[in-house]
Amino acid sequence: MTAKNQLEVLVSNFQKKRPLRAGSLIITIYGDAIVPRGGNVWLGSLMKLVEPMGISQRLVRTSVYRLVQESWLQTEKVGRCSYYSLTGPGLRRFEQAFQHVYNLDTEEWNGSWCLVYLNQLSPELRQKVREELKWLSFGSMAPGLMEHPRFTRNELIPMLQEWGALEDTIVMQTLPMEQKSPRALRLQVRESWNLDELGGRYRRFLKQFRPLWRELQSEDTLSPEECLLLRILLIHEYRKILLRDPLLPDELLPGDWEGRSAKQLCRNLYRQIYTRAEQWLDQTLENASGPLPGPGEKFYKRFGGLRDSASQSPPVAEPEALE
Repeated sequence: MTAKNQLEVLVSNFQKKRPLRAGSLIITIYGDAIVPRGGNVWLGSLMKLVEPMGISQRLVRTSVYRLVQESWLQTEKVGRCSYYSLTGPGLRRFEQAFQHVYNLDTEEWNGSWCLVYLNQLSPELRQKVREELKWLSFGSMAPGLMEHPRFTRNELIPMLQEWGALEDTIVMQTLPMEQKSPRALRLQVRESWNLDELGGRYRRFLKQFRPLWRELQSEDTLSPEECLLLRILLIHEYRKILLRDPLLPDELLPGDWEGRSAKQLCRNLYRQIYTRAEQWLDQTLENASGPLPGPGEKFYKRFGGLRDSASQSPPVAEPEALE
């Protein structure tokens, strides 16, 4: 099956999902393609971008309306045209959602945990904060107690204030642990996060995108628009998994953890197709001033560096565990 055929299967499988979560896909598009170009885009551009994925103009309108109601997006009218950009809170949530997507290296864990006690919150607010923390990949250590190995107390305080929960939430930062992987801690991690389910999600990601990557090594005839569709689906599926992944340190993960292979595959595919995808974005995306500006310097630092990738050393091969 050619790379084009593989892509057609990916698009078809996306279209068959029910419910079709267009709002989540739009957030992916903002994070991957629009924010690096200033963050503001004409609604018509957005409609044209997602049309090949089977998302109707009506569904786009409904989805962006909901994202405005949920404080992700804000709108500006210029004549009869609508332009959308991320709100301040939406940008902060976006940064939390995307900060790990394009990083190749994860900082070494010092053995410290961020603990959040929710028992003093009202039941309704406790449920809201709990869902927000789960969205940030916090695990549940016990009823009313959430945990994370990477977040810090200082990072969490502004969010709790934004949610109206700061006064009645207790946030603690533990001291670093000398022994980072005692048996009891490894068992607790498995109770707090469903690593088997998370590993299964990574395996399905590899099964989806690995055949296409291999086809591209022998014949790569994807057009700029096809490269963009592939890039959106690639980052969308990868981002959804990372939302559930607390990026536990290696000391607390299985030796054959699928997340390592998934990150390498995502990096390899992205580096191969991003230039052509950017060409299509150059020709299609508009704001009130005309075509969107090109991406900033930060964009080219994704996945360890994108510029001149064609002239650099070949992409790192997938680990033998993928075979």
